[in-house]
Amino acid sequence: MASALPVVAIIGRPNVGKSTLFNRLVGKRIALVDDRPGVTRDRREGDANLIGLEFRVVDTAGFEDEDEQTLPGRMRMQTESAARHADVALFVIDARAGVTPLDSEIANWLRSLSTPVIILANKCEGRAGESGVLECYNLGLGDPIPFSAEHGEGMDDLFQTLLPHIEKDEDEFAVEVEEDEDENGPLKLAIVGRPNAGKSTLVNKLLGEDRMITGPEAGITRDSISIDWEWKDKPVRLIDTAGLRRKAKVEDKLERLSAADTQRAIDFAEVVVLLLDASRGLEAQDLRIADQIFSEGRAMIVVLNKWDTVEQGSALFQGIRKALDEGFAQVRGVPLITISAATGKGIDQILEVAFEVREAWSQRVSTGQLNRWFERAVEKNPPPAPGGKRAKLRYITQIKTRPPSFVVFGNRVEDLPESYRRYLVNGIRSELGFGAVPVRLTLRGGKNPYHTK
Repeated sequence: MASALPVVAIIGRPNVGKSTLFNRLVGKRIALVDDRPGVTRDRREGDANLIGLEFRVVDTAGFEDEDEQTLPGRMRMQTESAARHADVALFVIDARAGVTPLDSEIANWLRSLSTPVIILANKCEGRAGESGVLECYNLGLGDPIPFSAEHGEGMDDLFQTLLPHIEKDEDEFAVEVEEDEDENGPLKLAIVGRPNAGKSTLVNKLLGEDRMITGPEAGITRDSISIDWEWKDKPVRLIDTAGLRRKAKVEDKLERLSAADTQRAIDFAEVVVLLLDASRGLEAQDLRIADQIFSEGRAMIVVLNKWDTVEQGSALFQGIRKALDEGFAQVRGVPLITISAATGKGIDQILEVAFEVREAWSQRVSTGQLNRWFERAVEKNPPPAPGGKRAKLRYITQIKTRPPSFVVFGNRVEDLPESYRRYLVNGIRSELGFGAVPVRLTLRGGKNPYHTK
């Protein structure tokens, strides 16, 4: 959907790296980049994503001190308009060249605006721009960010500085930023498992004559197909290998089911059903397949087939439940369902749960809501302080969905034990509504480019 994203304008004199910064934020080489000044003449705009922070970025022409009737003068008018209407301006300085008289003139003008300004001291690879960074303090616009648009250095610091200017509007759009047709499109469902677990029987039962099959569609890869059908008026796309459509060879195909077949099905699915033969319980190969599913970040449902043939089912169910929770402690509570593919008993529950876990797997939490939870979690259980130095955790943001992935920024995060990372992941899952889907959490420390070890 279209969203009224906050606007960030890139301002600076010619040839300081504005277009290189624009390309990096947008993620595409849209703006032309050249060593000659004045290559950018018109404003270019694009949707930017900075570690999950969404905004509209405007690349302006170089700020020239020229008569308004000249081309450079008209370019300057476009730049001034962009800065006045932006939510925040990124003032780019060439740190290697240092602060020039034109830089000082631009800074004086920017101070007269109500638009917040962030100084980026560009071209700071290594220590080359150290003196230029120090000169930026004389401009009276706050602390400069040492940066390299060419090499992507300083992106974490830019995120942290932009966040307060952008998150005020975040609740209006962040939940819907990644919505696309897939969110409301067919549920992409794969059924995997060991040979003879009853996979073919389950597929045939799901695709019975009482289902609205719209027909096989060649496929996703040369060796795979997708089968579109409907369940209770909801579209479902069954991701399957071509072998399951060749009924004469189906048994042989199942007997020689390879790891590549399983991986292919997982790759194209949103939700993966791991089908077990209940009469054989949970075996090592089942756990290896489950590990593949989690490694790919897919939502998983474990289904015990042939349940009608099992004796002492309660003890077996509890044993498998315990083994799954112990084997995959980070995804406790994976849905565990009992069915009989032969009779069809319980198979509707598979689809009900699959739609539920896809919703959790696709969920996005706004940066504001996420950080309110984060502050409470850290206050309730502060990070440990090995050696007497406690890690300082600053921000958290969700960088993507499907699977939900988060980044925590702070100092000394490399000293945090794995148990604390698990504490945060479990809190995200239990308190923010992600349930038993894979959640990925990365810890990033702030970097001082002038720190010498």
